[in-house]
Amino acid sequence: MSPRLDFTVVLPVYCNEESLLPAYEKLKAAILALQPRLRGGLLYVDDGSGDGSFDVLRQIHAKDGIPVSVVKLSRNFGQVMAIRAGIAHCDSAAAIVMSADGQEPVELIPQMLAKHFDERREVVICTRADREEGAYRTWTSHLFYSTMRKLCFKDMPTGGFDCFLLGAAAMAAFRQEQELQPFLQGQILRLGFPRAAIPYTRLKREFGRSRWTLGKKVAYFFDGLMNYSFFPIRAVSYLGMALALLGLLYAAVVLLAKVFVGNPVKGWTPLMIVVLVLGGAQMLTLGVFGEYIWRILVQVQRRSPYLVEQVLPPRSAE
Repeated sequence: MSPRLDFTVVLPVYCNEESLLPAYEKLKAAILALQPRLRGGLLYVDDGSGDGSFDVLRQIHAKDGIPVSVVKLSRNFGQVMAIRAGIAHCDSAAAIVMSADGQEPVELIPQMLAKHFDERREVVICTRADREEGAYRTWTSHLFYSTMRKLCFKDMPTGGFDCFLLGAAAMAAFRQEQELQPFLQGQILRLGFPRAAIPYTRLKREFGRSRWTLGKKVAYFFDGLMNYSFFPIRAVSYLGMALALLGLLYAAVVLLAKVFVGNPVKGWTPLMIVVLVLGGAQMLTLGVFGEYIWRILVQVQRRSPYLVEQVLPPRSAE
């Protein structure tokens, strides 16, 4: 049976109460402008929002014009899991993932669809060429993705990406991913299908505030680093070799002082320096090993990556 829609725009929602309706009107206009050549719809995933987002989504679901689906998760599982839930419930020929806060221009939708349907690109990513945001967010984002590019993915855009399109084959491959602490951009880049990139300027947030805190960014960085790079293990190995070399050099200094000066290095200070350096290196090594062991534990427990509480299908299908 052929897919019901040509494409579906998947929008993870987390405390976006103020931006949902304005963003919906823009998305609706962009989707209607593509008819009758391409038929599209919206699929919202409420990721356990603590505000009135789900009530607003009910209002959007009740509107006429384009098909709208809503998936409500039982609690907050994180943006990546919300996207996975959305793609799992997507039955169209292509899925476009965008943010629900309206920071990606809707003009990207026809551009991505042209790359997919006309140029036969199975994966289309929208790369951030510029941002209408503060210097802090611009700098931290650049640092984040530049580091990922150097350590994990040589083809990672330096500005990163959150908005992308997956065709039917790419969606099928993406659904097979089983990582419970995933790095979304890494999963998309490693799919290996014909890919195209569209640069754009990320718009300034008009409503609400970002929930993407520094702590979440650091945790997400470690997910990508641990899942797709041997750097942490190699780093502690290099650290161990460096400390061993320093230990040999220090022993040589003590020996030479004894032979030629007759007064080897004495005292509490050098002893404590050695103890603290070695102790810190050991704790760092244990921490790196612990990160890997924790990820192995989470993976073998095979818990559900997300739980769906409620699904509101398109009204035309009711």
